[in-house]
Amino acid sequence: MRIVVAHNRYREAQPSGENTIVDSEIAQLTDAGVEVLPFIRSSDEIPSMSKVAKALLPISPIWAPRAQHDLSRLLTEHRPDVLHLHNPYPLLSPWVVRTAHRHGVPVVQTVHNYRQVCSSGIYFRDGVICQDCKGRVLGVPAIKHRCYRDSAAQSALMATTLAVHRGTWRSVDRYIALTSAIADHLREYGIPDERIVVKPNAVPDPGRPTPLGDGFLYMARLSPEKGVDLLLNAWRRHPVGALGTLRVAGDGELRPLVEAAAAERPDVVYLGQLDRAGVRAAVEASAVVIAAAMWHDVLPTVIIEALASGRPVLGTALGGIPYLVGADGPREPAGTGPAEVASAVAGGGSGAPLPVGLVTGTAGWVVPPEPAALAAALPVARSGAAALAAPARLRYEQTFHPDVVTKRLIDIYAGVARTPNLA
Repeated sequence: MRIVVAHNRYREAQPSGENTIVDSEIAQLTDAGVEVLPFIRSSDEIPSMSKVAKALLPISPIWAPRAQHDLSRLLTEHRPDVLHLHNPYPLLSPWVVRTAHRHGVPVVQTVHNYRQVCSSGIYFRDGVICQDCKGRVLGVPAIKHRCYRDSAAQSALMATTLAVHRGTWRSVDRYIALTSAIADHLREYGIPDERIVVKPNAVPDPGRPTPLGDGFLYMARLSPEKGVDLLLNAWRRHPVGALGTLRVAGDGELRPLVEAAAAERPDVVYLGQLDRAGVRAAVEASAVVIAAAMWHDVLPTVIIEALASGRPVLGTALGGIPYLVGADGPREPAGTGPAEVASAVAGGGSGAPLPVGLVTGTAGWVVPPEPAALAAALPVARSGAAALAAPARLRYEQTFHPDVVTKRLIDIYAGVARTPNLA
């Protein structure tokens, strides 16, 4: 099987989980015997472009003529079975879907964000979830609020791009929704069920989990939508040392808040930006990983890394987080299912009611994105971590292991190969 993987890399100055996932997926496919033809552009190329190329940049999200020329040549020469698209902006453009179809090549796209509808891609503005552009032909609110790169002009261009390519997106042969929440987003956009499959990302197997450490680990970009301020607010509602140690890793605009908390309380430790070895050490030192997103976070890789290491996750009930911890499915009768048994263990077997809004999944807990709810859930997660450690690892092995995910991806390719939807 021969697959073109098309992706516009985000700037290396801003670490991108999407870049990492694309690189890993290419490696996993290659190891599985798939011939991968990368069609990659990078936003880091923009400063070194010619004057003519830079002059064409404003229209590139809509059309990107150079990319279409290069892709046509690649498709003609290699005649691939499928084109797999990730991020098309700004140097590829959704027009690559039309180019592929013109060559009789079906298109699969992995949906990493909400940019079919939202110009910023994250449904988050001014500190709160925002879906003002949902259902609109043209995202005028995005222009008004300068949602794309804090520029009215660039926001107008992106909103126009989304309007122009509504038909393009509806012609994609198969959408890969990373979670059930993204599948719902696509259905709301008008994509029929038969064109949507749920396939999460994978992370490499770190090996047999080590015994649980103590306390909690938060590891994410230190920005408002990732919820570090929500977490610190919840943490301060407990006496110093009552919950063990809160380790915070990452960097971003809210770093001063974390540094102030670490200076104020000895049970808060700021680890800074970690390399892979540092991430592994931080996970192993902890018992529970926290994902305190304030937006509909699509698929936080840190959660999969936690499950791979046998660490349950306490997260907010937004985006893909309930899916990741196995808390998004139908609930079994009270007291009968594994989630309810785990809840009883988490409550210390006392029969005391669990915090309002807390749902226990097969590999962790989710709560509303509110300080009081998260504060009430912290001791529950700490006492229940041991009961969910093995189920967390099992969920990784069954759902997020590279062998499982890569096989699923190859099956998706096989299902659309040579049968493009030209609608």
